[in-house]
Amino acid sequence: MNARFDLVSVVVSDMAASVAFYRRIGLDFPEGAESQPHAEAELPGGLRFALDSEEVIRSFLPDWHGVPEGRVGLAFLCDGGPRGVDDLYTALLAEGHQGVRPPWDAPWGQRYALVADPDGNGVDLFAPLS
Repeated sequence: MNARFDLVSVVVSDMAASVAFYRRIGLDFPEGAESQPHAEAELPGGLRFALDSEEVIRSFLPDWHGVPEGRVGLAFLCDGGPRGVDDLYTALLAEGHQGVRPPWDAPWGQRYALVADPDGNGVDLFAPLS
C-alpha cells in the first residue's frame, strides 16, 4: 500500500493574520477563510496548503504546546525574477511583517530573502538570478 503526499499544514495563532500574509504572497484562500479554524489553498499539481488554528490541534492533542523553533521551511518562487524578490520583501516589511534576512544573491544562483509569517515561521522568497 502506498500513500501520496497531499497536504502541508501550518499551525497558526491568528488565522486572519496568517490568511492575509499567505494571500499576500500569492496563495488563494477562499473568501471567509480568515474566520475559520481550518483553511486550505490548492497548490499547483493538486497539493494543498492548510492553516490550522491552535485550538484545532488541541482538540485532538490536548497537551500540544508547539515547538520553540521551526523545523519546516516554506519557500516561494517569486514572479519577476530577482526584482520580484526585492519588491515582495520590501512590501511585506512595509506591511509590518518581520524581515529575517534582506535579499541577497545566493551562491547557488538565486536571489533570496527570508521573512517570518505572523507566527514566526520562516518563509523564503527566491527567484533565479539569470
